[in-house]
Amino acid sequence: MGSQGNFRGGSGGGGRGRDAKAGGGRGGDKKEGGKRYFFRRRKVCKFCADKIDYIDYKDVKLISQFVPERGKILPRRMFGTCAEHQRKLTVAVNRARHIALLPYAAD
Repeated sequence: MGSQGNFRGGSGGGGRGRDAKAGGGRGGDKKEGGKRYFFRRRKVCKFCADKIDYIDYKDVKLISQFVPERGKILPRRMFGTCAEHQRKLTVAVNRARHIALLPYAAD
């Protein structure tokens, strides 16, 4: 067996653990102590911010912001819409598709 026995780590010493400070990796800007931090701005529902209660299915300009070229309705986590407005947006997109204001899929 020799030195090839337990390759999972432990107190062997050779590999870097989770807390070791390596040069690469992911993360944002660095602080003085070498610790990384990343400030992500909180996503706010566009409809709540603008106080829009009714999402009009005929307003293609507004709805098309939430539907990419491919034609899929993007999830909440992409734009930060709240659950209530995401449901209303889905209804509006489906109505607009039904009367051919928006495509069902990309060409």
